[in-house]
Amino acid sequence: MNALPVPLQTIALLLVSNVFMTFAWYSHLKHMNHRPLIYAVLFSWGIAFFEYLLMVPANRIGHTSMSIGQLKILQEVITLSVFVPFVVFYMKEPFKLDYVWAALCMVGAVYFMFRS
Repeated sequence: MNALPVPLQTIALLLVSNVFMTFAWYSHLKHMNHRPLIYAVLFSWGIAFFEYLLMVPANRIGHTSMSIGQLKILQEVITLSVFVPFVVFYMKEPFKLDYVWAALCMVGAVYFMFRS
């Protein structure tokens, strides 16, 4: 059995990493507003540990075939792709057309980072 191609490995790891990251950065706003800040910080750091367990290998694997700039813009696209459903479905905030405009700007950024 062949391993997944490097770009797919990178995207998969970054996707799961971003789920952890998004929960680490924002879920305390929903669940810990009544707790002291230190609880939110420790809770977020605990989740972020798992994010780093995936993010660091994703970047190492990805850097074998992509530049750091390409990795960064890929990360940002994945972040927005994870963030919007998180905000709408988990945090129960309304969908904004601004997310679409931001995504369109990202398409341009991807074009410039990945063109030959």
